[in-house]
Amino acid sequence: MERLLDGKNITIGTCYYPEHWGRKMWEEDLLCMKDAGIEVVRVAEFAWSKIEPREGEYTYEFFDDFLDLAEKNGMRVIFSTPTATPPAWLTEAYPEVLNATRDGDLIRHGSRRHYNYNSPVYREYCANIVEHVAGHYAGHPAVIGWQIDNEFNCENWAFYSESDNKAFRRFLKEKYGTVECLNEAWGTVFWNQTYTAFSEVHVPRRTNTGAVNPHLELDYIRFISDSVRKFAAMQSDILRKYIKPGDFITTNGMFGHIDNHGLTRDNLTFYTYDSYPNFAYCVDGFRPEEPFKDRWSSRALTEVRSISPKFGIMEQQTGANGWNVSMEAPTPRIGQITLWTMQSIAHGADYISYFRWRTCPFGTEMYWHGILDYSGRENRRLLELKEIHKKLCRMQEVAGAVYQARVAVVRDYDNIWDAEIDHWHGRIQRPSEDALFVALQQKHIMYDYVYLDDSVNEGQLARYSVLFYPHPEILTEKRMKLLENYVAAGGKIVFGCRTGQKDLRGFCVMEKLPGLAFRLTGTDVLEYSLAAPDEADVHVLWDGAELSAPIFRDMLAAADEDATVLARYVGGCYAGEPALICNSFGKGKAYYYGSTFDVDTVKFFLEKLSVIEPLEAVLNLPEGCELAVRRKDGVDYIFVLNYSKEEVKITLKSPLDELLSGEVEEGEIVLSGYGVKVYKRGSQL
Repeated sequence: MERLLDGKNITIGTCYYPEHWGRKMWEEDLLCMKDAGIEVVRVAEFAWSKIEPREGEYTYEFFDDFLDLAEKNGMRVIFSTPTATPPAWLTEAYPEVLNATRDGDLIRHGSRRHYNYNSPVYREYCANIVEHVAGHYAGHPAVIGWQIDNEFNCENWAFYSESDNKAFRRFLKEKYGTVECLNEAWGTVFWNQTYTAFSEVHVPRRTNTGAVNPHLELDYIRFISDSVRKFAAMQSDILRKYIKPGDFITTNGMFGHIDNHGLTRDNLTFYTYDSYPNFAYCVDGFRPEEPFKDRWSSRALTEVRSISPKFGIMEQQTGANGWNVSMEAPTPRIGQITLWTMQSIAHGADYISYFRWRTCPFGTEMYWHGILDYSGRENRRLLELKEIHKKLCRMQEVAGAVYQARVAVVRDYDNIWDAEIDHWHGRIQRPSEDALFVALQQKHIMYDYVYLDDSVNEGQLARYSVLFYPHPEILTEKRMKLLENYVAAGGKIVFGCRTGQKDLRGFCVMEKLPGLAFRLTGTDVLEYSLAAPDEADVHVLWDGAELSAPIFRDMLAAADEDATVLARYVGGCYAGEPALICNSFGKGKAYYYGSTFDVDTVKFFLEKLSVIEPLEAVLNLPEGCELAVRRKDGVDYIFVLNYSKEEVKITLKSPLDELLSGEVEEGEIVLSGYGVKVYKRGSQL
């Protein structure tokens, strides 16, 4: 029997909740799923009480019956550990398992994810239910893999229970050893915050000014990530004792305050993502401006690919999404489910599981629609799913192909988390990363995210011709050595303002800026400032092009004989001063831009660094289409995705096989609104 993500098959599945439906409906649903091409269902992530209805009382009949029926009908099952929603008997008897607000008020039973990771009681009961669930169901022939919990840190990624207080102190004691070292690491001499014992330390609480020691907050986020990883490790360690050879362990989501790379590396076979592009159309919520809307999901998929190059989608949008208390979004338009499916596959997913089979007629998510509506009758979404299955049957050879990127945006968790708590850092980081995404997409240049951690080596960086590391305020000697070796070997790297300003503690360094990047960039930052409101017209002149210099500006000087000033400020108090320096370093070059990046600035950098559209000799696309290429065995699979509701024209400069239609296409091609093309050609990139 083939396995998920085996590099041989693209498989589709769905999320199913047998506890929502009468048993007489199960087989009817399974047969209808099979008819639509669905081969896998995920179950049980919220079903603790179906297995342990009361403390210490276990009943396995419910899922025994479902698994037997699934096996009978040739359906494979991903079984979940049900720890995302502790039962009422547990939270009522042991309220210490509950999370709390910043003021210490308990977050009560009645929704989901109301627990905290660090309660010894909760960890004991979770270990117990995982032991019983895995011990009983792991050997069932219908089960092919396991999902741990559900969407770690969804809804809430801050934890303030008393158990978290105690665990935070243990975390700090292990990290620093003594309270004196802690005081030094947090600069507690400021505002007389000095501690005399670890027992005086708390997770962040309400303060008079609203501000909390920023170094405490940075370590607090690291602590949350550590807590999640340990909670996942507890479960994966138990599962490994029981699962059949070849069965996998995964989890789903991608939420804040988690080192998902480390979590995956230590505990999972592969990672899965929950892709909801329809959030872009929410009536009240995240609404990217046209023309990007649902195209922003490509950015999240790029990040998922950095976490787990082999990945799947555990929940793919199919219907209107919304809770009865929040989130309203329209039903996907005809073609959008196909578009979003192909978006996920274009970025590397070989397993697509649709959320969900039936729309539940009760509960908080009764307006979160699945493939079928409440009546269960055939509808256009089911018909579209059947067409998707036919398309996937024509493109099975794409399975296992690798996404191609020559450019990477460098990230790391220390800077992501620092930008969250440091307003100055966040103000520059977010717009620059947004601009990078938009510019690279509009120029049809495929890119990866590379997260700098101890697992990254020079070979991984060497595959990219250009790295953008926009505003790494926190740098370490080890990371800088890696980047120096990359550039010395011939690579190019681009930094933005405020680079190298801090150390790992979040302290501002007391040396020439850009701190540890001084040697690589050959740049001296003489002065810096937020952009004043009356200097909004200040720009940077580079080879006759006027580039924006918004938000923040560094005044630069060349500090190395191989460093060259390429651009200067025009207007404002820094008029005439260097704004961009290029330093030759070994065989490569490092660029330091003294401001933040907007879309036009990124595009000009791409031009100057000779980063061109990889397939411009093969096809021409409008900016509203995304280009993605996956490669396997010398063959390129070229995805063209139209996110517009209007038809667009693309031009093929030579004949190409189109997999979805089975036709050979050339010349001007009309691509329908939300249309997709998948072309095949021998690799020449």
